[in-house]
Order: sequence, then structure tokens, then C-alpha cells
Amino acid sequence: MDRPLISEIPTAPVPVPDVVSALAGGDTITPVWRNELGGLTFRLQGGPGTTRYAKWVPAGTPELDLSAEAERLTWARRWATVPRVVEHGADAHGSWLVTAAVPGRPAVDPRWIAEPATAAAAIGRGLRLLHDALPVEDCPFDWSVERRLAQADRRIADGAGPDDWWPEHRPLDLAEARARVGQPPAIDRLVVCHGDACVPNTLLHDDGAFAAHVDLGSLGVADRWADLAVAAWSTEWNYGPGYTGVVYDAYGIAPDEERIAYYRLLWDMS
Repeated sequence: MDRPLISEIPTAPVPVPDVVSALAGGDTITPVWRNELGGLTFRLQGGPGTTRYAKWVPAGTPELDLSAEAERLTWARRWATVPRVVEHGADAHGSWLVTAAVPGRPAVDPRWIAEPATAAAAIGRGLRLLHDALPVEDCPFDWSVERRLAQADRRIADGAGPDDWWPEHRPLDLAEARARVGQPPAIDRLVVCHGDACVPNTLLHDDGAFAAHVDLGSLGVADRWADLAVAAWSTEWNYGPGYTGVVYDAYGIAPDEERIAYYRLLWDMS
């Protein structure tokens, strides 16, 4: 598929950073995820009940702030099922975040790739649970349009443009796209958004029920469509066409085409 580089399960050997080896001690280290910015996630597995996950990000990657993610996980865990932070830190080579394992398989596990309708429904239900549980008035984190437009402008200044976007947005020239995201629709409902509600960041129980959310580094207050538009969109990347409506139905909402189009373009640009 003609699309930007996105995160993936590693299929080739992955060098293990020294700090991850040290954090593992004698535990077995298995690479489980790699993102487009060079970040890596490893499973550290010892005896029963001791499994942890270590995220590592190379130095000089401001887009991935693991200290900020640790803060958000610790806050959200009072109301939602998210990983418990074990430790985090940084050195000259990169930063790391270690969390305790939570029950469930990612919605990109082969089990759920083979049952996409079940997984898409769990994504919608899980997102609704998150939005209903996290208290907007108590949230110290922001994922507003204004903040994301500033990020988009930084990317544009660094040379980002249509070649970096998904195919449906590439016919837009940069000025037209920037003008469109500069005119956001009215807020539908403010919630505490996940901030990266793509398919891999939902875990499912073996019976297909929603289990947990992971990767909350961008969590913050925003219109719920900022999450919904991208959660449904990402089912096309991971499962193929036909499952976006399942996400909306399971969440309990009808598609809002204006907000979907806006927040997908903002996602691409920011």
C-alpha cells in the first residue's frame, strides 16, 4: 500500500540498547514493536507474573517524550485500565519507560487480525469507556487543536508536506491543507482523549472484550472526534476496508463526516 511509514512488529533482528539489557537483568528480551521514529518496545519476561515492557527512544526524538507518558499513565490509572509505571529515565543515548504487563493481546495480534470485526468493536467500546471514565475537569494535560496546530507548523518549518501524508490528503497543496486545519469545526464533546487511539494501542481479552489501553504519551483534553476519527481510520491500515462503522457503532455514535475529515487531516499534519 502506498502510505507513510508507520509502526510495526519487527520481523528482523533488532539491536537491544545497553540500558534495556541492564533493565532486563536475567529476563528474556523480546522485541515486540518499532515505530517510525526509531522507538522500540521490548518484552522483558522472567518467571510467572514478572513480565514487563520496556520502551526505549533514541536521544534527540522530542516527538516521543517518555517522561510525559509516565506522568500521563500514572494520572490515568486512577480511573482506567492502563499499564502501571515501574520506572523511567534517560541518558546520553536515549530515554526509557518500563511498565508492568497488563492482561490482553494487542488488536494487531494475529488472533485479532483474523477476527477484525470483533477487534474493531472492542476498540470502539474501549474508547467510549476511556472517554466516559477520565475526568476532564481534573485533567492537567492538553491535546487541543491549538497545541497540535503549533506542532504542525513546526513540522512544516522542518520541511514536512504532502509526501509525508496518507494518499487521500496528498492532492492538497500545503497552503490549502494548512488553511483547512486552521478552521476547526465546533467542539462536539470535550473528553480526555487517548491521543494515539490507533489499533495497536488497544488490548483485548481472549473472549474479544476490551482489556486495556497502552501508549498514552499524547493523552489530553480534546474533542472526542480527535480520537474517534483516527481510531476508525486505523482499522483500514491494519484490517482493510469495512470496519470503520463497527468502531462508531460500538462507541455509540453516528459518523460525523465533517469532524472525521478535519481530525484525520490534522493527524497527518501534526
